Amino acid sequence: MTDPSRTDNTVERRRSSRFPIEREVRYKTLSQRSEILTGIGRTLNISSSGVLFTTDHELPIGTRLEVSISWPAQLNERCLLNLVARGRITRQESGHSALQIQQYEFRTQSINTAVPKDIFGKERAGQPVIMT
Repeated sequence: MTDPSRTDNTVERRRSSRFPIEREVRYKTLSQRSEILTGIGRTLNISSSGVLFTTDHELPIGTRLEVSISWPAQLNERCLLNLVARGRITRQESGHSALQIQQYEFRTQSINTAVPKDIFGKERAGQPVIMT
């Protein structure tokens, strides 16, 4: 299969379609032998088998990494979702890294629906508290 946007007549080797989704990504290395490196970037595109994202660190090819990506959809319109994936860096170039996904799961993050309270612990229910 070839990508019509490419002009160099090379064959597209990807097994999965990539989608241009830009989301915040948090990452950390998974090495027991060296210092754990953490950072924040933005996804550039995502597929079922990989993710291309921006990074301030130079992540060597083969580095084991865990990424957490804020997902654009909510579960039952109530819970935020994060895509948490583990894999290896397969490409690194000028502020971008490509991760081959080897394992992934969606994790929920509840939306804080607590009613705000004043300094005395009384529920405010969205009303301003006026102190005299």
